[in-house]
Amino acid sequence: MEEILIVDDDPGFRKLLETILTGEGYRVTTAATVAEAIGSCERKQYHLIVSDLRLPDGEGLEVLRWSKEHMPETPVIMITGFGTVASAVEAMKLGAADYLGKPLSSPDELRMLVRKALEHSQSETEREMLREEQQRRFSCGTIVAGHPSMCKVMELARKVAPTNAAVLLTGESGTGKEIIAHCIHDNSPRAGKAFVAVNCAALSPALIETELFGHEKGSFTGAVGQHAGRFERAHGGTLFLDEIGELDGSLQAKLLRVLQEKTFERVGGTRVISVDVRIITATNRDLKQSIAEGKFREDLYYRLDLFPIKIPPLRERGRDVLELARFFLLRAGKNMQKTALRLTPEAERVIMAYSWPGNVREMENMMERMAILCDDLVEADDLPITDSGPARPVLFKEIERQAILDALQANDGNRTKTAQQLGISLRTLQYRLKDYGIGQPKES
Repeated sequence: MEEILIVDDDPGFRKLLETILTGEGYRVTTAATVAEAIGSCERKQYHLIVSDLRLPDGEGLEVLRWSKEHMPETPVIMITGFGTVASAVEAMKLGAADYLGKPLSSPDELRMLVRKALEHSQSETEREMLREEQQRRFSCGTIVAGHPSMCKVMELARKVAPTNAAVLLTGESGTGKEIIAHCIHDNSPRAGKAFVAVNCAALSPALIETELFGHEKGSFTGAVGQHAGRFERAHGGTLFLDEIGELDGSLQAKLLRVLQEKTFERVGGTRVISVDVRIITATNRDLKQSIAEGKFREDLYYRLDLFPIKIPPLRERGRDVLELARFFLLRAGKNMQKTALRLTPEAERVIMAYSWPGNVREMENMMERMAILCDDLVEADDLPITDSGPARPVLFKEIERQAILDALQANDGNRTKTAQQLGISLRTLQYRLKDYGIGQPKES
């Protein structure tokens, strides 16, 4: 049975909420002050907190802040009455799950908000449990995989790891394809052998041939000695061919032969060399399109595409984005002896809204930069983000727009007084009015 804490100094309203929620089968505890609420939370773990914004000994925001610090998995719904809309916006910035109007419009409104908050919290908990279970069964280092799309990637990697099947990793640049390749190798029977990586786009066709297959002494100008290629060095282990879509056509044919016969000759040599190598490849190209354009061999594609895994871009990984940002910032901070580094709620909101065109690689670099520039708090203005994707989460925009409308109505349309009540500048208010398509109010 879910435990809910209601915090409100109005006995009648507090009793109303308690009656409705008790009738729904929840176990309800009540408090009338900030001190009582925090004391109750110190004694018991709640599944949900519903708190008024105005309390006799302080603000409900104090309950929210304490909850986010000591029990971050517990959602908080804020109760907002007339004149508290600005605080409601601040509460959403600080991480409130939702807000409830006072007086209550109907019991169904409360039931719906509570059910939604608890369901979201439960799904977050289930994803955390799944992630912990995956880590126990399948070690993958720094990979954050709480979002269903990444859980699917990790499950596919877990299933293919014990086999010798060729794996083709696809996805945008910077999504972590080499990390997944390492993960598959590290959880395979070949883990004790070499993991050898080659970037097919970084070398010319002549150089990559000798890198892959090696060469004999005197096979070309500058070949002063015998050279073992990557295939030989990966014997018994895994060869990771990154950017496979950039491989020259003649080398595609030679690679196909190695995959089929498991033998090759060094450049300039005649001795047949046998190898036992698992192949994992990666590309950010559409190889089927490359086949249609005559740039990639179809027979090689089907050899490599035995077990495809598509890695989603960072912008499609939900709250994994925030977990990754925190992880990279914490790691960079430790390296620089800045253990107090953390993101402000507003910085986290910007990070969640950003489209991350450079994916995980871009995020890691940005958090390292933040660790250099900042000593403790990373503010939104510190982030070098210009393309913020969706400007604001939809829920936040709805709350902010309603807050502005309520404040305008309370101040008879006076812009100056409205800005003062909301705690923003007149210029910011004018921008918001235009952004939300609200009609021109009266001049001050």
